Amino acid sequence: MKVLVAQHPLITHKLTVLRNEETNSQVFRHLVEELVTLLSYEATREVKISPVDITTPVAPMKGAMLSTPRPVVVPILRAGLGMLEGMMRVLPSADVGFLGMVRDEKTLQASTYANRLPEDLSGRQCYVLDPMLATGGTLVAAMNYLIERGAEDITAICLLAAPEGIKTVERAFSNSSITIVTGALDEKLNEHGYIVPGLGDAGDRLYGVV
Repeated sequence: MKVLVAQHPLITHKLTVLRNEETNSQVFRHLVEELVTLLSYEATREVKISPVDITTPVAPMKGAMLSTPRPVVVPILRAGLGMLEGMMRVLPSADVGFLGMVRDEKTLQASTYANRLPEDLSGRQCYVLDPMLATGGTLVAAMNYLIERGAEDITAICLLAAPEGIKTVERAFSNSSITIVTGALDEKLNEHGYIVPGLGDAGDRLYGVV
């Protein structure tokens, strides 16, 4: 398993504005999209490509394009949906699947309530979108769900991560082809399972409290 904490001043700047409790939902949503686009460039460094021959207006040349089968982008609902547009700017030809997962606030355990995914993910690179890697339970459950369908190459993109969540995923997938790309590795989790200093509840800040 690999963990990449993106080091870029623009990411740090945008995360700082995102964390601020005074940032409203409209600005928050826009910043999430921008941050995911920046993180996606790091996350797709090893996306599979195949050589192709093309002709430019000047001369023939050998280039490369995304291989088939196409990658699959999987936002974890509901907060992961706010990351989808930023990812699709980088991979517009990717297929999109959805996983609806919810964390029990008492046990902190994740359960799946909905899915819209291909039955067979063999040979397909999967990119999971989840803003907060806190306890790690939701991400582990999502990755196991993808692995059960044949996925072997999975990258998670998270805005923020806690050390506890990283350790949970490492324990579950120490020998698997799993990559985590995050904008920042924060200090810890509090007694409620929230990342500190974090940014609060990403879903609520994206869409309001329902």
